[in-house]
Amino acid sequence: MVRTLLVRGLWVGLLAGLVAGGFAFVFGEPHVDSAITLEEAAAPAAPGPGPAAAPGSGSPAGHASGEPGGHASGQADGHGEAAPHAHGHDHGEEATVSRPVQKAGIFLATGLYGLAMGGVFALAFAGLRGRVGPRPDGRLALATAGAAFTAVVLVPFLKYPPNPPGVGDPGTINDRTLLYVVIVLVGLAATAIGVATARRVSSADPWIRWASAAGGFLVPVVAAWVLLPTVDEVPGGFPATLLWEFRIASLGTQLVFWAAFGVLFGWVSDRAAARQATAAPAPPPLPVPPTSPPPPTSPSPPTSPSPASPG
Repeated sequence: MVRTLLVRGLWVGLLAGLVAGGFAFVFGEPHVDSAITLEEAAAPAAPGPGPAAAPGSGSPAGHASGEPGGHASGQADGHGEAAPHAHGHDHGEEATVSRPVQKAGIFLATGLYGLAMGGVFALAFAGLRGRVGPRPDGRLALATAGAAFTAVVLVPFLKYPPNPPGVGDPGTINDRTLLYVVIVLVGLAATAIGVATARRVSSADPWIRWASAAGGFLVPVVAAWVLLPTVDEVPGGFPATLLWEFRIASLGTQLVFWAAFGVLFGWVSDRAAARQATAAPAPPPLPVPPTSPPPPTSPSPPTSPSPASPG
């Protein structure tokens, strides 16, 4: 059964990743192009390869640094890319990957992300199935996808939202990557605590169960929000509208992925369960005990007419 769920999670994740890639291509890439244009306009003009701009010169960091929260709209994780882009437009270097190729690579990136998330989701679904959550597979898939979106996307987004190209100091890339990993782990731990709390009070009223689960989830999230340092490396002249349009597009890419994945995985799981129920042989009918014939009844004696009373 686990193998079946794993295969299902892989191909459903691939399809959901391609859908999310289409969303990022339409709604995210225009903001990336605008950010690249601003970055190139702010970069010092040079006729050829020359020395890099000195620190503190005011030129924004290039999005070739591979920072989390950098050129992220093409990524399904909505936060950044695992490897640096070699756009090469900063420091006067020749571009090694053209923008059309980068845009086409969105679908490759989101497809690979979908494969990875689909495999992990399928294993988690196999462990949760029949133990927690709604019993029908379709409802459980939707609930699990919603929990995954909250843990690995929404919680990190609220603390460390993604940034477009030209935003962020390349010198702090390692620190920001570590902080992002920490907040993702906090989101996963908070979700697990919320589910465990709801299970412990399963016999209580529904509102008590939901309140307990929300409290178990919010305590570690709020603690992390207060204790983890805030990172704000947005240049003063960067347009706030472009910044938040990029961030919303990145969040929307993730929302589209997890919504498509949850709906499609649940639909396929429900259809598979219905086929199994139809193919299962019907149980044999219970034997009917034989009925004994009724006992013979003796005929009643004939009744004689009553004598007439004397007049």
